Amino acid sequence: MNLTGTFLTFRAALQDLPPDARLIAIASTASLQGNAAVPAYTAAKHGVLGLVRSVALDIAKQAATCNAICPGFTDTDLAESAISGLMARFDLDRDVAAAKIAAGNPQGRLIAPEEVAQAALYLASPGSKGINGHALTLSGGEI
Repeated sequence: MNLTGTFLTFRAALQDLPPDARLIAIASTASLQGNAAVPAYTAAKHGVLGLVRSVALDIAKQAATCNAICPGFTDTDLAESAISGLMARFDLDRDVAAAKIAAGNPQGRLIAPEEVAQAALYLASPGSKGINGHALTLSGGEI
């Protein structure tokens, strides 16, 4: 679903792409590195980033851009699922499991969804017209 959804959305957008369009995918830090715990997710996110980079080259002459936002663990249901998984797998209490998830971020925290939204707004703005095919990480320095 991670790669398929992005592919289908981009395919529809490319059928009638206006000049100066901004295509933005949500990838993950997993698109930039391997992760033994979630190989299918990692492979799909690598595919999203490859798709972004290919589409970026394809639409560059139209003054359109295509970029990816690559957040680390974000305070969403996906992070909660990872926390629950650690709790069950290693018999940890919630605070310990949550700290282990947040520890992947050198700032020791989860990324706020609002930070991802702000990054998307920037990539959609006129000031980002020279940014194309980029993987913007939001991970507190993880990547």
